[in-house]
Amino acid sequence: MKTSLLLALVCTAVLAAGARADAPEEPEALLTKVQEYARKATAMAKNAFSTLEESEAAQQARQWLADNTDRAKQRLAWLKEQLAELWKRQPDV
Repeated sequence: MKTSLLLALVCTAVLAAGARADAPEEPEALLTKVQEYARKATAMAKNAFSTLEESEAAQQARQWLADNTDRAKQRLAWLKEQLAELWKRQPDV
């Protein structure tokens, strides 16, 4: 959700600069335009992330991670053991 908020803020800043060029003497209208654009950008970002989250590729990635978590933990434990043995074998200088 942090990414969508950042995207909304960037869009708001860009659109505010454009709106300011259109109506420099109307601050209330500018504020209304910026708020409207921010709402639209936020809704679009949420929709995009929801679509991505529901996509088949995302579901497959989550399933792959779930299936391979145990294997990754086992390999990490093995690596820790190997490093511990290597550390013990190092001569003190």
